[in-house]
Amino acid sequence: MDDLGKEIARIALPAALALTADPVASLIDTAFIGQIGSVELAAVGVSIALFNQVSRIAIFPLVSVTTSFVAEEDAITKVIQDTNDCEILEKGSSNLGDENKILIPQKDLDMARFKKIEMQKKQIPSASSALIIGGVLGFIQAAFLILAAKPLLSFMGVKSDSKMLYPAQQYLKLRSLGAPAVLLSLAMQGMGVRGAAISHVISQYLISSILFWRLKEQVDLIPPNLKDLEIGRFVKNGFLLLTRVIAVTFCVTLAASTAARLGPTEMAAFQVCLQIWLATSLLADGLAVAGQAILASAFARKDYTSATVTVSRVLQLGVVLGLFLAAFLGIGLHFGARLFTDDADVIHLIGAGVPFVAATQPVNAVAFVFDGVNFGASDFAYSAYSMVTVAILSIVFLFILSWSKGFVGIWIALTIYMCLRAFAGFWRIGTGTGPWTFLGR
Repeated sequence: MDDLGKEIARIALPAALALTADPVASLIDTAFIGQIGSVELAAVGVSIALFNQVSRIAIFPLVSVTTSFVAEEDAITKVIQDTNDCEILEKGSSNLGDENKILIPQKDLDMARFKKIEMQKKQIPSASSALIIGGVLGFIQAAFLILAAKPLLSFMGVKSDSKMLYPAQQYLKLRSLGAPAVLLSLAMQGMGVRGAAISHVISQYLISSILFWRLKEQVDLIPPNLKDLEIGRFVKNGFLLLTRVIAVTFCVTLAASTAARLGPTEMAAFQVCLQIWLATSLLADGLAVAGQAILASAFARKDYTSATVTVSRVLQLGVVLGLFLAAFLGIGLHFGARLFTDDADVIHLIGAGVPFVAATQPVNAVAFVFDGVNFGASDFAYSAYSMVTVAILSIVFLFILSWSKGFVGIWIALTIYMCLRAFAGFWRIGTGTGPWTFLGR
């Protein structure tokens, strides 16, 4: 493996694990709750879709902007550090002639000076800005979901007399206290829907504490000057991505709402298929994050050769990953549907959704990687406007196909949606426009 491959792996593997923690946790929830009953499974499916919609609106723009900004600042910091190190070495060399004139050698002092410089924490203001904004958004998100749970679920198609309403409300309110993770001990102790939500909250706070402690060791979280926080820069670019993420998540949320209106059986089957679809597809997001970070650093250095090679590599890896996931899911889901439910009607509908879940994996992987590539180039405006266009077209297809084809029509519409996303990403680079004009030289 060459240096680029190692760098991609170093970033992509932990990023993929972090990004898939939420959908994998929801997938495990789905498996446990599916054994309780199809109504509970459908209720949790609606709640998770709604939670993900609000969560991604609050979090995704912040994460995407932070990844690019931190990579840029880190690249600039390294250049400055290398310059300072050269100056120190030159100064140290000029002092060698004076060392023979004194009794105490200077070597130990110079080594101590180098060690002190090496051990200094990084100054990355974007990390501090992200923590501040993230904390505020987290409290707002929790309050909004808890206070507006019932009307939001009603908007999703859960009527006041529906059997899904109470478990859906219970799960949504409890889960809103903390983002999801992978600790299901309370659910396994017989607390059902309520236990699954509580366990997510506990685990998320544990994970957040560990990550904060680790970050504090490596980065100075209190910048020397408040102006360094650049909150305005975050807000400007974050607003563009906010527009984009609303368009992205609205399509999936609307699909879930449409399935809920078809009935508990359809919603239960859709929940199983959707969580598997998201959990596996988001593995490609690890490659997207790696591509974004490496590209942001390359663009900051104006190293366009490195940028071109990186784009080519992450796209190749995305296609390979997508093909592997397609084969794995095509075989695995054919035999594994009973892990999620014993309801024969739900299992039958899951079987109808499996071909779409498996076949779209290569397309999903390429679409996610293209997202990361455009974010790495700080092409936030194009990402936002193109996704709004894709969302409008996809919603039209969703209404038409769900009305004419029912459950299968929803998955046909989602397949079209992902194909349009991949095409939008390819179009920007393929035409050599925006930040990619150097490709045509």
